[in-house]
Amino acid sequence: MDVREEFSRVGEAVVREAGVYLRANLGRRVEASLKGAVDLVTPFDFGAQEILVSRLAAAFPTHGFLAEEGLARQGSSDCRWIIDPLDGTTNFAHAFPVFSVSAALECAGRLVLGFVYDPMRDEMFRAEAGRGAFLNGAAVRVSGVADLGKSLLATGFPYDLRTSNVNNLGHWGRFVFRAQAIRRCGSAALDLSYVACGRFDGFWELKLKPWDVAAGALMVAEAGGLVTDLGGKPFALEAPGIVATNGLVHPEMLEVLNVRRTKGGSDGEGGNT
Repeated sequence: MDVREEFSRVGEAVVREAGVYLRANLGRRVEASLKGAVDLVTPFDFGAQEILVSRLAAAFPTHGFLAEEGLARQGSSDCRWIIDPLDGTTNFAHAFPVFSVSAALECAGRLVLGFVYDPMRDEMFRAEAGRGAFLNGAAVRVSGVADLGKSLLATGFPYDLRTSNVNNLGHWGRFVFRAQAIRRCGSAALDLSYVACGRFDGFWELKLKPWDVAAGALMVAEAGGLVTDLGGKPFALEAPGIVATNGLVHPEMLEVLNVRRTKGGSDGEGGNT
């Protein structure tokens, strides 16, 4: 078996297992703690992370890990798993059934595999570098909508929106008048996966972390879309902002995001701040 096929087989199974665990515990009354003013973490974030890391480490002992809940472990190989065990913790904590498990494999600085699993709909999104993007095994492609005015977009807001003027509210206000509609689902990994399969035409967000976007960014690229930073440059995991689209509405979205504004506005001085 090709080594990447083994990575894919094990990775998908482990991500699914973590998702099943989360689904089984949705609605349980537990004490959530705060990492920030509105940034929640639950025992189930840690439980799902333990499933993912322990299973993957047993299967691939030379691999490193970067995961949301405080894990950064270097392996002896050039491969590492970038993991968000529960993307949509606030939704989950309120028993709102929109959340996902996200995991990506990076080797030699290049994303080669990505998985985003929605356990409530039993939808497994998978991307393989150079081989395409898939939903439950069927190939997916981005939408063909070419007009921003006819586009359904998605976004989210940073956890420091109460204290920082770089909070996405200005961008949101401008897109409301330019797009057909905007959705704020609460899981960036799902938003990106929905761009990949054509449910959304575009997505933008600020201040995301590598584990929020690694799998989803690969998904969009492999589905024929375009992923950049807010200035239109090639996207990197450490970028302060992300724009992911079907490619057709990308120029219009960048135009909206880069409108210069007065200092103190709700996105700073400009789209790239």
